[in-house]
Amino acid sequence: MIKENPEITTNELTEELNISVKGVEWQIRNLKEQGILKRIGPDKGGYWEIIEK
Repeated sequence: MIKENPEITTNELTEELNISVKGVEWQIRNLKEQGILKRIGPDKGGYWEIIEK
């Protein structure tokens, strides 16, 4: 979903995936720690970048 829409918000992910906000935040944190996902710019107006390994 992030690859299709890099500007997707946590709330939009929550609705689409039908999991809690904390669940989405946990998944995003794990992806960031693994070096797979990176946030570019501010929370409002920024976007997600998926780092291909």
